[in-house]
Amino acid sequence: MTRRATQAPGPAPQERVIGLIPAAGHSRRLAPIACSKEIYPIGYRQLPGRAGVRPRPVCHYLLEKMQLAGVRQVYWVIRKGKWDIPDYLGDGSDFGVDLAYCVMDSSPGPVFTLDHAWPFVAEATVAFGFPDIIFSTRDAFRQLLDRRRATGADVVLGLFPIDPRVRDDRVLMDGRGRVTDFLLGKSGRRYPITWSIAVWGPAFTRFMHDYVARLRRTSRPARRGGPEARPPETTVGQLIEAAFRAGLSMDGVLFANDAWTDIGTPEGMHLALQKFGKLTSRVTR
Repeated sequence: MTRRATQAPGPAPQERVIGLIPAAGHSRRLAPIACSKEIYPIGYRQLPGRAGVRPRPVCHYLLEKMQLAGVRQVYWVIRKGKWDIPDYLGDGSDFGVDLAYCVMDSSPGPVFTLDHAWPFVAEATVAFGFPDIIFSTRDAFRQLLDRRRATGADVVLGLFPIDPRVRDDRVLMDGRGRVTDFLLGKSGRRYPITWSIAVWGPAFTRFMHDYVARLRRTSRPARRGGPEARPPETTVGQLIEAAFRAGLSMDGVLFANDAWTDIGTPEGMHLALQKFGKLTSRVTR
């Protein structure tokens, strides 16, 4: 497949970069849980001007990486009922970013959740991550943004090694950092790399908006007057795979010495608490 050529725009000091975080799910794999999983405490942090340490919500690991990349404005997309997220995080001043919240009644899946922020991010560069996934590379988003500015790629994926036994999205990349294939639900040693975070430009956001519109149209029943059918749940990986097949340019940055931890399952939460839950004398802000 011939990939669409793009010009490298070079540094963009006036570039508007917005963080985008989906949080409209029901955490069914963890239910029942006493709070939204996005603010479940994993580890500890220090607060400026306050002695001692405080519990660290899992989403702070992601917010920290965005803030270190110069992202100052972050949109959360939440559903009604998850009011504990804005109640806990507030305006973001304790986390070094400005937070805003887009509220939806319900969401068929994460792609619909992201598209709900369309009016606010349509013309921006988007820094995307899952709030319940922890990774360690502090300048990860900075590297993705630098890569996109250097190459003009529509999407730059943050790539991580993955256990070959796990079935997940897999990414193939050439020696120049260009994604050569994106595979859904693969396992095995032939595919040792997955993705977890991303940076993208307006072309991908427009593709997502059109993609969601098509899903909504095709989910409607043929008979007039009948109830509108619920669109199929669609993962962000499915969206990225569709964009790749459609010819959007895609690069990757591999964090070969890192590994991400997903607290969205009881097993993942247990692992995260083992890795990050110890109270030590040195606590990362």
